[in-house]
This record gives sequence, C-alpha cells and structure tokens, in this order.
Amino acid sequence: MKSKNIYTEFQMKELEKNPNVVRVSDRSISYHSAFKIKAVQEYKTGKGPSQIFIENGFNLEVIGKKQPKRCLQRWRDSFEKFGIAGLETERRGKGSTDRPSSKELSAEEKLKKAEARIKFLEAENDFLKKLEELERQALKRKH
Repeated sequence: MKSKNIYTEFQMKELEKNPNVVRVSDRSISYHSAFKIKAVQEYKTGKGPSQIFIENGFNLEVIGKKQPKRCLQRWRDSFEKFGIAGLETERRGKGSTDRPSSKELSAEEKLKKAEARIKFLEAENDFLKKLEELERQALKRKH
C-alpha cells in the first residue's frame, strides 16, 4: 500500500537523521531491522505504536499519525510468520526476498537457498528459546 504522505526535501533530510531509518524516498521510509525488532518487543510489553515511534525520535506530524500503527501491524504479522528473520529482510518492493523466483535454480543455488533457510530456522529457534526463558523469568518474578 502506497502512503498518501509525500515527504518534502526538508522532511526527508530530517527523517534520514534518525538512526532508526535506513533510507527515505518522497513516499516511503525504510526502517532498520533492529528498530523493527525493538518496536515489536516493546509493543508486546504493552507500549502503543505512537509511543514507540515518538520515544525513538519520530515526529508523527511528519510521518503521519496512522503510520506507527500500520508499521507495527505489518511487522507483527511478519514476525509471527517468519520470526525475527522476517524483520531482518525487506518483504516489500524491489528489495523483496519473499517473492517466488521465475527462473529454475541450479543445484548450487538450491543448496545456498536451503542453507539460508536452515540458518533462518536456527535463528528463529534460538530467538524462541530466549523468549521462553524470558517468559519463565518474568513468571518467577511475579510469584
């Protein structure tokens, strides 16, 4: 979905100064994966999307008041489907790694793809183990 926002040159320069931003065009903002992960984790602790964005240096007058909610929804969906790696790869536009390939893959390319998938699944498992441990610790502290 294209944003209705069209950023001015000045707004783009301001947004680019934010360490959570990878790049800005006149219509879109690409966020660092570390920020996406942090935002999803903070959301799960009960923080609202707008609060998360404001605390991380975003001016809602510039990015749009609905932008944080839209981003968090997309990032949460991506996180639930693909785990942490879903937030580390761009799933939209030209940089998307989530589209089926139209060409036949060689054996070497298939192997590389399989190795990348294994690495992704291992990272997801590690993340889930850490999350479970944190949940156990939180439960211990409650009791």
